[in-house]
Amino acid sequence: MTRTVNCILLKQELEGLDFAPYPGELGQKIYANVSKQAWQQWLGHQTMLINEYRLTPIEPEARKFLETEMEKFFFAGGSDKPKEFVPK
Repeated sequence: MTRTVNCILLKQELEGLDFAPYPGELGQKIYANVSKQAWQQWLGHQTMLINEYRLTPIEPEARKFLETEMEKFFFAGGSDKPKEFVPK
């Protein structure tokens, strides 16, 4: 049986993630409140952030930045695109 969540981002009951996608308390909060569809939206946004800011995710500063943006994306009104970003 598929697990559903009331997705905090998309504001509807949708299929939930199969496991916590991130360690710790934030990962559990995402698991409990974010749908698979919303997680895919975050992955696209995260990729854009990595590319636009030329981040190296292995660096602690980059990981902290992405964690902060992830929390904003889901739980604090959204993560902004870089000012220089031009969609193709």
